[in-house]
Amino acid sequence: MPLHRIHLLATGGTIAGTAASPAQTTGYAAATLPVDLLCSAVPGLGDVAHLSTEQVAAIDSKDADPAFWQRLAGAAQAALDDHHVDGIVISHGTDTLEETAFYLHLVLKSAKPVVMVGAMRPATSLSADGPLNLLNAVRVAAAHDAAGRGVLVVMNQTIFGARDVAKTNCVRADAFAAPDTGPMGLVLDARVVWLARPQRAHGPATPFDAQTPLAPVDVLVAYAGMPARMVEAVVQGGARGVVLAGAGNGSVSVAMHAALREARQAGVAVVRASRTGSGYVMPGGGCDDVADGFCTADTLSPYKARILAMLALGAGCRLEDLQGVFETF
Repeated sequence: MPLHRIHLLATGGTIAGTAASPAQTTGYAAATLPVDLLCSAVPGLGDVAHLSTEQVAAIDSKDADPAFWQRLAGAAQAALDDHHVDGIVISHGTDTLEETAFYLHLVLKSAKPVVMVGAMRPATSLSADGPLNLLNAVRVAAAHDAAGRGVLVVMNQTIFGARDVAKTNCVRADAFAAPDTGPMGLVLDARVVWLARPQRAHGPATPFDAQTPLAPVDVLVAYAGMPARMVEAVVQGGARGVVLAGAGNGSVSVAMHAALREARQAGVAVVRASRTGSGYVMPGGGCDDVADGFCTADTLSPYKARILAMLALGAGCRLEDLQGVFETF
């Protein structure tokens, strides 16, 4: 059986990082190795797929922003539209990998496999996880049944769906998880084992693409005694939406409730999410969502709720229809 043709889009991150000492796993410089050196450190990569490469960016993912998302989406869509390409892999820093993955999951128009990969340790580390992660990502992208699953994330021999994956630890190699749904699959040596499929609409089934404007939406993380001026500040700063990462079930304090209601009455979208890291945000949380005009984030993290709101508002969604968007995607 002929090898699949996989296109690797490199953007930098820890997987392409270097440190002064092989024993150093922190304090390194991210995004210093070009894509050809990244691939040369992976024995057997050419036995898995015919690989072509493209250096799209060379950044630490903490510096990723909406302009970067759109540029990357444009490059990814161009590769997916190429009939010589069977699937793509995107190397990316782990700090904001889950956000970029969800954005691409919503905007890319193709059923071809799209796999994102990163590393928790720099390439110069004695125990670098990047080479095996990259090999496994290419294996997944080349798997015969990987198509139609949206954007996938491969880390630590585990396959996650873009909608539900989250970075849950700041240093360990097993830093990624999907708290509400669990993994979508496993990579065991040369075997790709599937456990689930995405349940929500994505990619070709969304009204969004790489040209969809991204409306300004801010995230506010609740804490005890949080003042209402935080809401006022983001509204005055031009936000068209605000996501509150509330305590517990996206709970809204009395002081914040009044400020959020004023923001909604002024035409600003208000989305209640939870700061807990998992769970389905239910109606309530100290307010009447229907009467107040708020919507809930479903199971999305506050940061992914922001991305969906940015796209929906940028696409012209009416505020009263925003809850339906969250229930669909």
